[in-house]
Amino acid sequence: MAVGIVFDCRACGLHLYFNPAMAVVGIILDSRDRVLLIRRAREPGKGKLAFPGGFVDPDETAEAALRRELQEEVNLAIGSLRYLCSQPNRYEFREVTYTVLDFFFIVRAEQTATAAAPNEVESLNWMDPQTVELETLAFSSMRDAWKKFLARSIRNDRT
Repeated sequence: MAVGIVFDCRACGLHLYFNPAMAVVGIILDSRDRVLLIRRAREPGKGKLAFPGGFVDPDETAEAALRRELQEEVNLAIGSLRYLCSQPNRYEFREVTYTVLDFFFIVRAEQTATAAAPNEVESLNWMDPQTVELETLAFSSMRDAWKKFLARSIRNDRT
């Protein structure tokens, strides 16, 4: 089993594991079942589409982090959210590749989102889920989660 990067100190025997950072992502649906995608204003993935979200701070739950990130990025306060899945990701920033574990949640928007962080969000795009093309999404974790979301939605429509 792979354990990732380990730093070993031969002098004291300390094993320091370089574990993944955690991030949260919201797949946000409005009352018309459109999904909210942002166009990223900076690297990585500048100009590509992404679901809003960001990194989890120390001593913060994933749910609290998502609420904070949605408020910061798209000025959206949310109520309930449903866990969808987690996906591994690689986040390349300033010539460093970070290993990240992304947690995806499904959120119902009860208000209108507005771009609140122009340095991070170039534009907001409410889209019909059937028109979202996988290759336009900024990160592989988002493409994988989007496939799971669509499969779940199709199963739910049949029941």
